[in-house]
Amino acid sequence: MAEGKAGKDSGKTKTVPCSQQAGLQFPVLELTGYASKDLKVKQIMLRHLQLAIRGNKEVSSLTIVGGGVIPCTHKSIIGKKGQLNTV
Repeated sequence: MAEGKAGKDSGKTKTVPCSQQAGLQFPVLELTGYASKDLKVKQIMLRHLQLAIRGNKEVSSLTIVGGGVIPCTHKSIIGKKGQLNTV
């Protein structure tokens, strides 16, 4: 190995200007706040962030690292009183 030489990929990372980061953070946090208000909670959780992002066409292509999957129960499975029907 040659000493003093950096690897192939060093220095090639793209930096995003602060204005672009703020331009993305504001709409996402605004939508997240609306989602938490709709659910009548005072604390914003990761679920509210997921619901806000997935419900908006503009930011739905974002990927949340460690976000997981939002559980979904089909309406035909839920009974009249909110109980799950057994098969």
